[in-house]
Amino acid sequence: MTHYIALIHKDAESGYGVSFPDVPGVTVVADTLDSALHEASVALGFAFEDWQGELPTRRSLDDLRDDPEFLQLSSAAVVAAVAPAGEMAHAA
Repeated sequence: MTHYIALIHKDAESGYGVSFPDVPGVTVVADTLDSALHEASVALGFAFEDWQGELPTRRSLDDLRDDPEFLQLSSAAVVAAVAPAGEMAHAA
């Protein structure tokens, strides 16, 4: 199963936001953490179904930690690994 590193942000007055450093443009917002992770998986799966060309290269967490932009974005975030929804269904 392929996982992509996700960043989860939560402001005191808003929902949970999830983004993927290696998949620009795929972001979700939800009211609960469980919903945010589920929606992130679904959004990632849909994005890959429509992707033109090669899928984005996924970097390991160690590789991402060498990226100054990732370090800045992740400083106030929870880091998670999320699989695209289609792969989760095939793995079950």
